[in-house]
Amino acid sequence: MGMFSAFDINASGMTAQRYRMDIISENVANANTTRTADGSPYRRKVVAFMEKSGQTSFGQALGRAAYSHGYTGTGVKVSGVYEDHVTEMNKVYDPSHPDADDDGYVTGPNVNIITEMTNMIDASRAWEANSTAFNASKSIALKGLELGN
Repeated sequence: MGMFSAFDINASGMTAQRYRMDIISENVANANTTRTADGSPYRRKVVAFMEKSGQTSFGQALGRAAYSHGYTGTGVKVSGVYEDHVTEMNKVYDPSHPDADDDGYVTGPNVNIITEMTNMIDASRAWEANSTAFNASKSIALKGLELGN
């Protein structure tokens, strides 16, 4: 593992978590959007990550790390942003709403503010952990340079 590999890995983690926080913020901002440009209610978005090389699943990486001591990580990247089609859309009875159907129900986004805030805390803590690891790597590199003098 090269001297700057740790910096690259931690920086990729911070970048990925920052992007995740941006998507969560978008979900929160659209929590009450009943009509988007295509006429449908806003659908929650979810970020998926993968290893930077793109060749290794988590199980394969874990197996290599456990059984061969030569495996090193390469960081993380965002593999995609996907709409959540698993969580049901919210239906609220409001016959006076312009987007109400014939029965008076308005279909709203499938965004749960509590879930989004929990995910935001998780992403924030993951960013902080990567930042702490980055600073520790920087401190180690600086100490190494001091010893070399």
